Amino acid sequence: MTHQHSHTEHDGNRARLRAAFIVTALFMLAEVAGGLLSGSLALLADAGHMLTDTAALLMALLAVQFAQRKPNASHTFGWLRLTTLAAFVNAIALLVITVLIVWEAIRRFYQPQPVASGLMLIIAVAGLLANLLSFWLLHRGSGESNLNVRAAALHVLGDLLGSVGAIAAALIIMFTGWTPIDPILSMLVSALVLRSAWALMKESLHELLEGAPVAIDGEKLKRDLTLNIPEVRNVHHVHLWQVGEKPIVTLHVHVVPPYDHDALLQRIHHYLHEHYQIDHATVQMEYQRCEGEDCGLTLGAPQHAHNHHHH
Repeated sequence: MTHQHSHTEHDGNRARLRAAFIVTALFMLAEVAGGLLSGSLALLADAGHMLTDTAALLMALLAVQFAQRKPNASHTFGWLRLTTLAAFVNAIALLVITVLIVWEAIRRFYQPQPVASGLMLIIAVAGLLANLLSFWLLHRGSGESNLNVRAAALHVLGDLLGSVGAIAAALIIMFTGWTPIDPILSMLVSALVLRSAWALMKESLHELLEGAPVAIDGEKLKRDLTLNIPEVRNVHHVHLWQVGEKPIVTLHVHVVPPYDHDALLQRIHHYLHEHYQIDHATVQMEYQRCEGEDCGLTLGAPQHAHNHHHH
């Protein structure tokens, strides 16, 4: 794949994300206004849900933008962590919004509020159309491979349900005048928001706290290197973490003194790349057996007090 090709694909992703972001942001504002004017809590809850989409799309846009920023002397990994931080802040904001909406819903069970169902219906239908448009924008083209675009599309899909719920509530109020359906639905939508916010918070916090990538099993990695590369006696001092979507590892390997040091190093790097998709590895090769306190981190050795390293 030529650089040119991936570049246009990149710009295509960005253009689609930007369009979806504008559509979603505008309708989120429309739903907030509609919810306040019609007195519908379900619309406000759906607007909260749309805020999750807007934020997800904004983060995807930022990720595309900042991933292109070259690393420099003070930010050697570039700005990839910024999206993780944005995800964390987004998750906290969503949790706060959800609590406020549930609180208001409970209040409304005791003091029912009038709801202008006609206005509510119009805005809910428009919101559904906006979601369909965003979803279509995100699903066209090469975005499937981009984690951010995929996540954003999932957000929008969840949001379609919120809009359908708001339409249903508007129709029920219109035909039966039963207003409690509004807070009931707003709580259901809040549950959806809560689920995605909680997952987002857990994932982003794990990454901010230098947690090991969920997809990589550190113990298995050690065993694999020892079993598959004959010269490797054991592997210790393994540290795994993740920046943006890049897994990074540093490790010490105790090896039989090789005939060709660089070739062995190359094979270890190649193995990590092939089997673990790790492109950024720092490997320290040692010919002597590891004798220090921290050698409890080797496989098969008794665990010392230092086994907190690979949690």
